[in-house]
Amino acid sequence: MLMNTLESELDYPLGDVLPEPGRTIELAPGVRWLRMALPFALNHINLWLLEDIFDNGHGPVRGWTAIDCGIASDDMRAAWESIFRDQLQGLPIVRVIATHCHPDHVGLADWICRRWDAPLWMSAGEFAFARMMSAGLPGADGSAAVAHFQRHGVRDADMLKQVEGRKGYYTSMVPATPFSYARMQDGDEVRIGGRGWRVISGFGHSPEHAALYCADLNLLISGDMILPRISTNVSVMAIEPEADPVRQYLESLKKYADLPEDTLVLPSHGKPFRGMHTRIRQLNEHHRDRLAEVLAACATPCSAADIVPIMFKRALDTHQMTFALGEALAHLHQLWFAGALERRIGTDGVVRFAVAA
Repeated sequence: MLMNTLESELDYPLGDVLPEPGRTIELAPGVRWLRMALPFALNHINLWLLEDIFDNGHGPVRGWTAIDCGIASDDMRAAWESIFRDQLQGLPIVRVIATHCHPDHVGLADWICRRWDAPLWMSAGEFAFARMMSAGLPGADGSAAVAHFQRHGVRDADMLKQVEGRKGYYTSMVPATPFSYARMQDGDEVRIGGRGWRVISGFGHSPEHAALYCADLNLLISGDMILPRISTNVSVMAIEPEADPVRQYLESLKKYADLPEDTLVLPSHGKPFRGMHTRIRQLNEHHRDRLAEVLAACATPCSAADIVPIMFKRALDTHQMTFALGEALAHLHQLWFAGALERRIGTDGVVRFAVAA
């Protein structure tokens, strides 16, 4: 009921209309929306095609810039082949832009770039993480996850075994990334189809997320930074165990303050919507409330595992648990860095947080 109330404050100009499999919907001149299935609880991703005239080093070429790619799977390759065949008007993909390094956004970047001899554009932070994780480097291959979970209170042997079995999970969905890229960074103007798209960097969800805003069209391709139905995951992960992602994420949301309220937001999950500033207010209130309940719980010392059922009141599979524990720890860390909590390491090696004296 609460989610319905929050959603009622937003405007969905297309209603319940979604792109059919293998088809696109034009949202603005030269901007097309496609949607592909994902094998997770979050069961889809929105992808975007922008008409473009791109100079690939051999002169301008008319074609399409693809924004985000989906995971590397046979089903998603087949879905893209259908798009290539029926939706490109006989034109090539001339550039691939990835908003960030998560598998559903960059998994097929190498395949698409090779398929069309097209360059990849990303921020430096996202490209570096994608390369590091797809290479399966020690520490980035998931091998540290079990110790991380144990340190933060997970003791269930079956859960730990499942977490251990996820080693190499990233590489299964991102088996390769391009060897080179073109850098995007905060404030850059990327020219796509003769229009300027401003890069807005974001932190907390991923290393250096790049959203894109076009003033001419009043469109924001928000990636995962602003989603209409769910809150963006902000997690402390084993690779960066002292992170403060809640603070980083909330500070990043301030970068959208100068965008018009009637901006059409194109999110990676959910439906295109208007009411961006309303949604940002909702997200700020969401994290305010979660921080308050975490602080109250820590009247008795709590590990991140203790906080998970307080923040997530439903059964979680292993995939969801990895995000839930990371998010619980992120809220504990925000309160700890702010001085509201103190951190203690017990004789059992578990980290717990308690209200600061």
